[in-house]
Amino acid sequence: MSIRSAWLLNGTDSGGQTRVDTRLAPIGTMVPTGALTSRDGVVPGSQNGNSVMEGLYVFGDSTGMTAKVTPGRAIVQGAAGSYPVYMSDRATVVIKDGDAGNPRIDLVVLRVRDNDQDGSGQTMAELGVVEGVVAASPVAPEVPAGTLPLAEITVRPGASAGNGGIAWSTDVKDRRRPVVAVGGILPADVTGAYRGAYPGQYRDTGNGLERWNGDIWQPYPTPRAWSTYTPKWGAENGPQPKLGNGTAVGRYLKEGTVVHFYASIVIGTTTDWGGANKNGDWWLTLPVRPANSMPGHFRGRIGGAYYAGGCNIANQTVSGTETTTGVARAWTCSDFQGVPTKEFVDGDYPAATAPTQRYEVFGTYEAAA
Repeated sequence: MSIRSAWLLNGTDSGGQTRVDTRLAPIGTMVPTGALTSRDGVVPGSQNGNSVMEGLYVFGDSTGMTAKVTPGRAIVQGAAGSYPVYMSDRATVVIKDGDAGNPRIDLVVLRVRDNDQDGSGQTMAELGVVEGVVAASPVAPEVPAGTLPLAEITVRPGASAGNGGIAWSTDVKDRRRPVVAVGGILPADVTGAYRGAYPGQYRDTGNGLERWNGDIWQPYPTPRAWSTYTPKWGAENGPQPKLGNGTAVGRYLKEGTVVHFYASIVIGTTTDWGGANKNGDWWLTLPVRPANSMPGHFRGRIGGAYYAGGCNIANQTVSGTETTTGVARAWTCSDFQGVPTKEFVDGDYPAATAPTQRYEVFGTYEAAA
């Protein structure tokens, strides 16, 4: 077993930092937690890239009391600086037998002893166990200075090598957390809550990125809110309708050249839509001029029935309007029984309109600019 730190002189087994130590230990400026301190943790990465951290994983594959730890690299924050540590071979630590009556929780840790700083009489990096307090409802012990927790192990009453040992599949909690160089994106943290180190720091939640703003983590990029607009209502042919006390609403989201939109009108009691047989293919204006004509969607409640179909998102200016943003015209409409009607929607088709009737168009298109 070889556990070494790059920043220890007069080490117990080789007399100090070697060139191999310098090559293997994660030397560099890691994520800061203060002016002179760094976030401790395990350097992330796996051989096949399918897990966040492969190194320093604690597990057991028998019914005994021996925990196994995989090779890996880490940063351990001590009382006077950060120690880069690596373990080149798989190692083991033995967990003390359980109490006869109550459980306890132990910590498997990676720790650095530096006699010049802590007066421990030792200068070395090692694996160890911080034994918890036996209790009916035990809690994990506090993490000592100069120590990096790797896992919590619940030791059940009476646990021993001859009596079932540790329940490795259920009683081991991973306490590793990743650490990266300053400016790097922290991988998903299995330990949960983490207060950022500086405004502008990024982390990966496992589902996307977040940015620390100095107080809280915020999704990145920041989700944009939809904007509102009031669509104009008009007709391709015939008298131009007048909304009166009806309502026209519109919402849209523009992301680069992509526009998502929704526009609708509700007929009011004083709305003038032209009257029977005097309608000529209605349209609603778009929030942003489209680059090209393309299909969208139509939905409406007209004459007591629900209708759905497509709409034509057009980039040309139509008669009767001064807008330059283009229009959406509902077309090829049918009710939900599949009954086809006239090609374009207006006050006569797919059914005679009346107050409270609703016409909606929506879709996604490419903006002209």
